[in-house]
Amino acid sequence: MEGFVIVLYHSNMKNAAPAPPIRVYNLFGESGDLPDVVHCETIASRSVLHDWTLAVHRHARLHQVLLIERGGGEATLDGRLVPLRPMQIANVPVGHVHGFRFVPGTQGWVLTIAAEILDEALLSAEGLRGVLSQSGVVRGTPQIRAIMKQIFAEHAARHFGRAHVLRALSAAMIGLVARALTGECGGSGTAESGLFRRFEALLEQHHLERWSVADYAKALSVSPTHLNRITRAATGDTASHLILNRLIREARRNLVYTNLPVSTIAYALGFEDPAYFSRVYAAATGVSPRAFRAQLHGSES
Repeated sequence: MEGFVIVLYHSNMKNAAPAPPIRVYNLFGESGDLPDVVHCETIASRSVLHDWTLAVHRHARLHQVLLIERGGGEATLDGRLVPLRPMQIANVPVGHVHGFRFVPGTQGWVLTIAAEILDEALLSAEGLRGVLSQSGVVRGTPQIRAIMKQIFAEHAARHFGRAHVLRALSAAMIGLVARALTGECGGSGTAESGLFRRFEALLEQHHLERWSVADYAKALSVSPTHLNRITRAATGDTASHLILNRLIREARRNLVYTNLPVSTIAYALGFEDPAYFSRVYAAATGVSPRAFRAQLHGSES
């Protein structure tokens, strides 16, 4: 299940063989998955380790926002080469193939938000999810820069209420990024992108009902084959993987943010057999639900 393999971000990108398969990275690594509300680092801190070039890859459950302060370069976003200039932001949705080649000395920030945090912040009725599901580079604003600096300062500190403040600032950031994307790219999009946004909205509404690919295709009045073409074009992944990934994200949210027993979580997600749920979860993430919770909280649940 390539779409759910978890590997460390700092793998051997630099020494990759010609035309390798697109790698799927989890920035936080296996044993430290979801250790914080967000992950913050400068562009230089990772790029300098790879001669300022990050080969194409994608993140199965992470959304990234980059803000260029000085310097620039170019981004590869789902096969498109896009120039990067000062005061531009790059939006990299969950699952989108991307890579970067920066001018040496480029300065800026990279904000990484787990998909679970986005699920908490985004309401389907507001329409932000569809906008944020589009990769792109647009002009930033002084407000976005100010929020980014606030997030980095709060992340580095350890003040009381830190997690709450980071969630609030991250919600403000993604709202401003969605606004910038809508303002520059327009809100219409192609028929295919509109269909994908409708699929995402249905997925948010029905993922707990365990709809199949055929169920979603029927609701969208398309064939399962056509739906898979749309999801592959938008994210590089199949509809079935996106459906499973959404369910796994819901499971992870419950494991992280509640004390519910694993069996209760399994039943709530529509699994009749908790043991089967544990096998599905382990196959998707590489670790069992109990082991994942133990890694986060230091005790078996």
